[in-house]
Amino acid sequence: MVVDDHPLFCEALAMTLTGALGVSTITMANCLADGLSKLRAGEAPDAILLDLNLPDVAGLDGLVRLKSAAPGIPVIVVSSFQDSRIITSVIQAGAAGFIPKHSAREVFVKAFSQIWAGETFTPDSYVPPKAPTSAAKAVDPAARLSDLTAQQARILDLVCEGKPNKQIAYELSIAETTVKAHITAILRKLGAQSRTQAVLVANKASFASILRSDNKGD
Repeated sequence: MVVDDHPLFCEALAMTLTGALGVSTITMANCLADGLSKLRAGEAPDAILLDLNLPDVAGLDGLVRLKSAAPGIPVIVVSSFQDSRIITSVIQAGAAGFIPKHSAREVFVKAFSQIWAGETFTPDSYVPPKAPTSAAKAVDPAARLSDLTAQQARILDLVCEGKPNKQIAYELSIAETTVKAHITAILRKLGAQSRTQAVLVANKASFASILRSDNKGD
């Protein structure tokens, strides 16, 4: 599944995937909501390629929500934003890899080869950060979000939408006591004292300021 709002790029990427990787079926989604709708309707892709700059998503929100909706399916970010800080953030948030837009076929082949082997792909230009101390990880929103399970990520997403426990329980078909238990675990993992603080942590992980500072555009 390709989630991208640029039709011409989608067509070019589809040609690359079919020609270089032998992919037989490609599902296109022009926004996050469209992709999530297709997944809920029963689409079960082998992988999801996600653009960061979508009209209905900000920062890491799209990645977190797709991973929650399709646990076990690798989500690969394909973007022209190549700042190493952004790549670090998406990998820490659980992306299976980061492929720069308009990469050559050979790069896509190499990326998927590594991802199918259970490895994480990053471009040659990527400069990984120095190993963070435990204290640094504790204050890094993306690192803390990556510790959430798929169900916890989905619940946090609904909390960010302002939905109460009762409604969350209804939408996920689980008991309200289970929602409360998950929220307790979410607060502990995020180092938050309240739902409001948890939402703030999630919002900080959007790295919107980094995207705005990158002058390459998308």
